[in-house]
Amino acid sequence: MKPRILLVEDTPDIALWLGTALRQGGMSVEFATDGHAADRCLQAGHGFDAVLLDLQLPGQDGLSVLQALRARGDAVPVLILTARATVPDRVLGLNMGADDYLPKPFDLSELEARLQVLLRRHGRAKTTALRWGPLEMQPGTGEVQLHGQPLALTQREAAALRVLLASPQRTVSKEQLHTEVFADEAAGLDAVEVLIYRLRKKLESAALATGASTDVAITTFRGMGYMLTQPLKPQEATPS
Repeated sequence: MKPRILLVEDTPDIALWLGTALRQGGMSVEFATDGHAADRCLQAGHGFDAVLLDLQLPGQDGLSVLQALRARGDAVPVLILTARATVPDRVLGLNMGADDYLPKPFDLSELEARLQVLLRRHGRAKTTALRWGPLEMQPGTGEVQLHGQPLALTQREAAALRVLLASPQRTVSKEQLHTEVFADEAAGLDAVEVLIYRLRKKLESAALATGASTDVAITTFRGMGYMLTQPLKPQEATPS
């Protein structure tokens, strides 16, 4: 079970950046781009575990969304993200029921740490290890193990593996991997192929180093994308 996060942000670039980072961190993210949409998403029974709320929104400002949410008796954790950094603004938001307040610009690692604190404090931290056979990743830290041994990956390799682990037995398109891993960077789709090649080699080398069989692979499905698979053992292979 992944924590469900509602990200209320009307700036597309910021929403894409935050959404990609949170998904790579093992969370499920849904978006609202204005106050009215946010209010509709947060009606009774919404099921979100936390809300990241910008204050300067079109249609209905963030404080009004927060006020209506608390008036309904909803205690879902709310972390305010805003350029309004003055002390009176922070005090007003906290007095209206916000759980925390992070002024823009902020460091992504600080946002993730504060969000995890809120989730734990309210008993909503659901993130568990992502697993495929002997391969395991801790979403919160990005640590990866294969057959119980640490696997050293670059940040991008870990991000690509996270996307594949989050979609077991489903192909992940090259375009999706590009969006999730490279976001707005200038790298082309060919960069995904290079990244997957390097990741394959590390999985193979790590398996050989432990003396275990290479029972985790990244298979390419032409025209569809990539998927984590478990290669057939020799005795299971169909004779030619």
